[in-house]
Amino acid sequence: MNKLLTNVLKIASPIVLGGFILYWIYRDFDFSRIKEVLLNATNWGWMAFSLVFGVLSHVFRGWRWKQTLEPLGAYPRTGNCVDAIFLSYATSLILPRVGEVSRCGVLARYDHVSFTKSLGTVVTERLVDTVCILLITGVTFLLQMPVFLTFFNQTGTKIPSLVHLFSSPWFYVALFCVLGVLVLLYYLLRMLSFFERVKGVVLNVWEGIMSLRNVRNIPLFLLYTLLIWLCYFLHFYLTFYCFSFTEHLGVLAGLVMFVGGTFAVIVPTPNGAGPWHFAVITMMMLYGVSDADASVFALIVHGIQTLLVIMLGVYAWGHLMWSNRHRLQAG
Repeated sequence: MNKLLTNVLKIASPIVLGGFILYWIYRDFDFSRIKEVLLNATNWGWMAFSLVFGVLSHVFRGWRWKQTLEPLGAYPRTGNCVDAIFLSYATSLILPRVGEVSRCGVLARYDHVSFTKSLGTVVTERLVDTVCILLITGVTFLLQMPVFLTFFNQTGTKIPSLVHLFSSPWFYVALFCVLGVLVLLYYLLRMLSFFERVKGVVLNVWEGIMSLRNVRNIPLFLLYTLLIWLCYFLHFYLTFYCFSFTEHLGVLAGLVMFVGGTFAVIVPTPNGAGPWHFAVITMMMLYGVSDADASVFALIVHGIQTLLVIMLGVYAWGHLMWSNRHRLQAG
């Protein structure tokens, strides 16, 4: 009974957290505006173009992942690696961060790749991605420092008066985001403490982490990394051209919102729902976009990008079973 309750809470908590933040942001919003924009003011050509880069970012991630597995003596099919990435992002919509584990399970089932070793390569990937986003953030912060400082002031991060701080609704949104991250870290630490008790598992994970040292084509690995983050950015930035109220925003504005949104999705909610909207809407308003228009942008773009994740997950599930049907029958 306790285990069932724990599992229910793991699934329900991110959804409740994201739902609460979305309710807080959109509690006074006129949703008829969404229909009006969708029917009359959305350039669907640009939206479709942006989705191409959303797909490519996952494809490049799958190719890069295969590179880190080869030093371990694992040679999974390229298609399986890409499908595993598609499926991992869809799985994370149900339970944030579980997708990272599920993709290792996919290769363990279809290509007999050691689950713990592949998990180590995922840790390595995330370390590389952390370095990338920190570099992007550093450059963007230097180029747009006044915008970031204004954002910190308006969201209660840098307010001298505690009375004003606690009266700001955005403070409570930020507080719930921080609490969500702390809960996620708690579960990660519990997992690590479990791994520490299983020496063989730890050694396999460590071998996977260190696989980056033996990647045969480092320039190609770096190229894939660059392309992944370029695609992430274009997947977001090109959506500016879908709406008349954002098409004037430049690349630097796109970088600021991209960085803010990237950090927001750390909060364990389905696809960053809630925290992502909060960050993008607040930063977009700093560039002169109205609250109503920024809210429309965030709701439509996040909704369509989430739908893409779901569609890719469904495709990957079907394709994995179809393309590997003979191998499963033989095994």
